[in-house]
Amino acid sequence: MQTAQATLLPDGKRLHLHHGPIDLIIKAWGPGRNAAYTRATRRFETILQELVDELPDLRTPLFAPTKPLGSGFSTRSQDRVPRRLQTPSRSPADRMRTATAPFAAHFITPMAAVAGAVADEILVHLTADPAITKAYVNNGGDIALHLGPGQSLTTDIAATTPARITLTSSDPCRGIATSGWQGRSHSLGIADSVTVLAHTAARADAAATMIANAVDLPGHPAIARAPAHDLQSDSDLGPRLVITAVGPLTPSEGARALDRGADFAHTLLQRGLIAGAALFLNEASRTLGHVALPIGTELCHA
Repeated sequence: MQTAQATLLPDGKRLHLHHGPIDLIIKAWGPGRNAAYTRATRRFETILQELVDELPDLRTPLFAPTKPLGSGFSTRSQDRVPRRLQTPSRSPADRMRTATAPFAAHFITPMAAVAGAVADEILVHLTADPAITKAYVNNGGDIALHLGPGQSLTTDIAATTPARITLTSSDPCRGIATSGWQGRSHSLGIADSVTVLAHTAARADAAATMIANAVDLPGHPAIARAPAHDLQSDSDLGPRLVITAVGPLTPSEGARALDRGADFAHTLLQRGLIAGAALFLNEASRTLGHVALPIGTELCHA
């Protein structure tokens, strides 16, 4: 396996960490930045192999799904989480299991949280010194944040119209993640993009995946699908049909698909699993929670 690569970017302020499919952009503020980058680099060196060692388990559904996607949650679905998933995270794989466990009434594997979990793990080591006042770890758009007292961070989000999110130290969100059918991973739904705010990047990653899956029009003739394992032989989605193309939809059809996703997102918001979400399909959008403001403005305020 190729060794992990660490490079300081030309601005001298950001660190690029790369190993196989993992590609991180990191920035820290504070007098301990150089030491923080050293800690992050050392931790990063073994993460990919740790994940590879656990891949068979991480690609396995947590439970057999009991409900169709979009039907909401049982108020007691958390009772089905095994005891080992309720203990504090000790590794990226544990973070993935913990982040995806609350969604287990539907089909999900721990891989739904892999990018966010890696970002969370690196952030822990990056910010081990309290001299770091602010930091982020961006894993392909799934972002883990540290915001010390009085700090804030503004970031663009993937959207069909310009949009930004601003988070402050008083916000509950420390994770941002985006999913959609044209993203890095296959999707069961037709959302162009879904961006989620949550307590951790791993939880945001899992929730964005699930909400994006729920934005759908089952059986619509303009939507092309193929078994995931035909597109990627080792896909954790197996024979499930993933989106390969989305043809023209009428405004009412797009609205119906977005409403399905927004209804699902609302159940997550009610359960405290997410702090907000923004859903995009063609020129239409839905926002709720911390991002329930007009697109094109700063979407999250203290």
